[in-house]
Amino acid sequence: MKVILLERVGRLGTIGDEVTVKDGFARNFLLPTGKALRANEANRARFEAEREEIEKRNAERRDSAMAVAESVNGKTVTIIRQAGETGVLYGSVSARDITDSLAEDNIKVGRSQVELAAPIKAVGLHTVALALHAEVTSEITVNVARSQDEADRQAQGEDLTVMNFDEVPAEIEAEAEEAAEEAAEEAQAAEDEAEEAKAE
Repeated sequence: MKVILLERVGRLGTIGDEVTVKDGFARNFLLPTGKALRANEANRARFEAEREEIEKRNAERRDSAMAVAESVNGKTVTIIRQAGETGVLYGSVSARDITDSLAEDNIKVGRSQVELAAPIKAVGLHTVALALHAEVTSEITVNVARSQDEADRQAQGEDLTVMNFDEVPAEIEAEAEEAAEEAAEEAQAAEDEAEEAKAE
């Protein structure tokens, strides 16, 4: 189906572009959300008559999205959830949980603007993109932890999924380092032998 875009849509194009899209995409998304019109003579004439108004509205929406982006960019949102010892959540963190947390800080973001491919299912720091407008994106960090104390420790860079969330015992760390050194020495010896064999 051929449509006229009323705003910038991803990689499709910008305001006024006529593009061909799949029928389902047009019928289920572009047309009902007011992002496009069917490309026919009547709509072309309508678009040209209203172009200035459409561009003005788009600029206003973009400006308000930029204001939100400035207040939210680089922000960290903490979400407390129950999780097992390995850090896997008993539930999950969805786009709605993220928008609710932002709303607590008086930041209004729609669920559809949270670009979460799949719900978050583990404790840790997760970077989540926000598509606030077709031309404005922002990133926040979602700190998922079992308690505020854990959230603070994670924020300082601590990995709480290691060894029951305690630090790795020094002897295990030393053993791991020793094994790594031995492996490196063996690899070097094998390399030297190969070089000698080539030289012969």
